[in-house]
Amino acid sequence: MSSQRETKPHHNAVGEKFRAASAATVSSDAAFGVNASSATPPPSLEKISLKVNGNHQQLEVDTRTTLLDALREHFKLTGTKKGCDHGQCGACTVIVNGRRINACLTLAVMQHDAEITTIEGLGTPGKPHPLQTAFIKHDGYQCGYCTPGQICSTVAVLEEIKAGIPSHVTHDLVSTPEVTADEIRERMSGNICRCGAYSNILAAIEEFAEGQKS
Repeated sequence: MSSQRETKPHHNAVGEKFRAASAATVSSDAAFGVNASSATPPPSLEKISLKVNGNHQQLEVDTRTTLLDALREHFKLTGTKKGCDHGQCGACTVIVNGRRINACLTLAVMQHDAEITTIEGLGTPGKPHPLQTAFIKHDGYQCGYCTPGQICSTVAVLEEIKAGIPSHVTHDLVSTPEVTADEIRERMSGNICRCGAYSNILAAIEEFAEGQKS
């Protein structure tokens, strides 16, 4: 009998701790507004108009949809790649109103009425863009995953130089920048090639740029 009386307080203490922990959990949920019966609100949809590769497109899209997902999932333009999805690799680079951007970092609704060029709008298998031809000639790709972003970025980079927009390595801020290896490396530094084909990419860009001069 004495043994049973000794263990009874121990069981009571365990029960009290369990009840206290349960109460703390309930109060914590209430403090953070957790409600098991609450439902996720429906998506907010908005109609937008885009000019994609020369074609006017109408789209009703969830306002949270990135431009990258709109291009890939809604327009089926899968040449633009989803790499890091954090704006760090450049695989999703497209040209918007003449400027290159990371499509994963902008919402589709933010580009309403914008003119967008993807890799599909630059060249086709039957009629490749001259820069695509240069990439093939110089073996400027291995797996090819980053190549669409590399090519879209290059086209915009050369237009930036032509427009006189300086980069971090531009020494003369008065004259139009020259298309040098240093300028190309600096301006293309946001486009990562995991295969390491950088020297071949540089050679392809230099040949294409030289062809534009002549």
